[in-house]
Amino acid sequence: MVEFAICISLFLLILFAIIDFGRLGYNWVVAEKGMQRAVRIAAVRPPICPDVPLFHRRANPNESFYPAGTLCRSVGGLCEVVNRQCTLNAPDGSRPEAATAANEIWAAVENLLPQGSTRANVLIRYEYDQRLGFLGGPYVPLITAELVGPSDGSDGFNDLLFTFVTPLSALAANAGDNDVSDIPGTIPFPGISVSLPAEDMNLGSRG
Repeated sequence: MVEFAICISLFLLILFAIIDFGRLGYNWVVAEKGMQRAVRIAAVRPPICPDVPLFHRRANPNESFYPAGTLCRSVGGLCEVVNRQCTLNAPDGSRPEAATAANEIWAAVENLLPQGSTRANVLIRYEYDQRLGFLGGPYVPLITAELVGPSDGSDGFNDLLFTFVTPLSALAANAGDNDVSDIPGTIPFPGISVSLPAEDMNLGSRG
């Protein structure tokens, strides 16, 4: 009976570990698909975050040597560098289309994210890339959709945690591991981010 108790505990530990890490792998793959959907929608919709320009502005408003239409990559420092980020729960409140785009993204990814995820866990970043766009043309940033944890109170984010549903610590103790303090009930969820360049939707200005 003693040998059976030890063996069954070890068997259940392996079985439940397979189940939980299988859940982790499934959630990772599905969440990655969710971020792919999110960034694709963000790439073809109006900017979600506040203060994202609609067109490439001059870094120096007083410079007029280079005409509108000059590629940003052809002259260093020609186009203004603008980087913005926000989560889906904080779109630009001054533009209804920003909230509409955020709602569309959330509707597409809500069922693909780990259990308990909210709009605050989906971060959208707009990052200037000198290789994209031209002066006076549509602002064409590199857009990234990222799965993040709670805000750390500044501009960063803590890890999103994955919670085990099986009693791995108790089973490890029964299997002979006297020190189970190093077996956590939660672990950081693997980081997931997907990037795409924005698409030229024939917007812009003469710079």
